[in-house]
Amino acid sequence: MNQSHSLIQSAQRTIRLELEAVEALLSRINGDFVRACELLLACKGRIVVVGMGKSGHIGNKIAATLASTGTPAFFVHPAEASHGDMGMITRDDIVLALSNSGSTAEIVTLLPLIKRLGITLVSLTGNPDSPLAKAAEVNLDARVPQEACPLNLAPTSSTTVSLVLGDALAIALLEARGFTAEDFAFSHPGGALGRRLLLKVEDVMHSGDRLPRIQRGTSLREALLEMTEKGLGMTVVLEQDGRLAGVFTDGDLRRTLDRGIDVRQACIDEVMTVHGKTILPEMLAAEALKIMEDFKINALVVTDKDDRPIGALNMHDLLRAGVM
Repeated sequence: MNQSHSLIQSAQRTIRLELEAVEALLSRINGDFVRACELLLACKGRIVVVGMGKSGHIGNKIAATLASTGTPAFFVHPAEASHGDMGMITRDDIVLALSNSGSTAEIVTLLPLIKRLGITLVSLTGNPDSPLAKAAEVNLDARVPQEACPLNLAPTSSTTVSLVLGDALAIALLEARGFTAEDFAFSHPGGALGRRLLLKVEDVMHSGDRLPRIQRGTSLREALLEMTEKGLGMTVVLEQDGRLAGVFTDGDLRRTLDRGIDVRQACIDEVMTVHGKTILPEMLAAEALKIMEDFKINALVVTDKDDRPIGALNMHDLLRAGVM
């Protein structure tokens, strides 16, 4: 029991210290951060992230996040850069160097070559007076008062702060570029994420003869036969000119029965939902899902720009397509 209490206290202390370190970052998001973003946005090449040890692991993640959010980037190990990989970096690139001390030997060794090639350098350090910070065009202050490690040795709070700063850079650049969900999808074409972001409504909708449809003035009995035959749990109702008049769903049928309406005598005009929610075929299937969730409906009519129904889809279609 005592050991359990001690473990919980240790975890809470670590989380508290890292929260405080991240909180302190807010006051340091200033002109230096803006300048760093401006440099990265103006880069004609790629962002080359370098870092040793734990900073290297964080740098790898920052490079991956930048690359997946519209800023071409890759990671280079500084020790390998000294043995040939420096050739991967061009004058059009920008180096983003991570070092808590700001004096990591493998990175400091690269500084003269970076300067000689005229490559822009942005640093992210815990020491603004360090060689790395002073060599950079702009330094992002990632200092922490103490590591979460009780020995104040293992990089913990400092790596968390660096990671958060990297995320802040990536998202600021994403928003500045106007990066969209569809852009993001092209960086993540595989798996559920790709399906959710790349799939369009027209890829999953029922169209042509598979679209249940009836005209205004049709009896409710005929509407139910059309719904049963097409198996979508709904039917669209058309005006005489082919535009959308309304929709009738399984939910509308339950409400009709609750009102005591005779389904054998009723006309569809009396019980349909007038017009109803619609979506365009070129919109993302994920947007269709959001509309259904927001309005608590199970089906959507797909219309063209003239409000003529050309398809329909329901929750089951999105589920089968892996969108939800």
